Amino acid sequence: MTRETFSENETEKIGFEFGKKAKAGDIYCLSGDLGVGKTVFTRGFAAGIGVTEKYITSPTFTIINEYMGRLPMYHFDVYRITSLDEMDDTGYEDYFFGEGVCLIEWAELIKELIPDNACWIKIDKNLLKGTEYRKITVRGGEK
Repeated sequence: MTRETFSENETEKIGFEFGKKAKAGDIYCLSGDLGVGKTVFTRGFAAGIGVTEKYITSPTFTIINEYMGRLPMYHFDVYRITSLDEMDDTGYEDYFFGEGVCLIEWAELIKELIPDNACWIKIDKNLLKGTEYRKITVRGGEK
């Protein structure tokens, strides 16, 4: 599935739609260049899952942010992970195979650890279509 957006609000709205449909055990892998909108998508997702916390930020230095909505939501940013052993230190398996939902920014860096049933979401820019344009491509999962 491919969707196009032309504003941050539209990207957030797609995230919201995914959050509304999310169920325990779902894993969403977000990829795309720096500043492409992975955290914007996640902010919408959080609202869709019922997180009322106002500020959803990328856990660039903490690796994982936890939020509570109708399900626990675990937001990973693995950009700074340098090895799979380092990922083991986060206790990721408890999150991946628990009762919550995981969103993982830069998931391609740990693809060996990602379950086969994960949903992969790639966000791309195309400046020829405008600075706010995003192409969101979804594959895998049951979405």
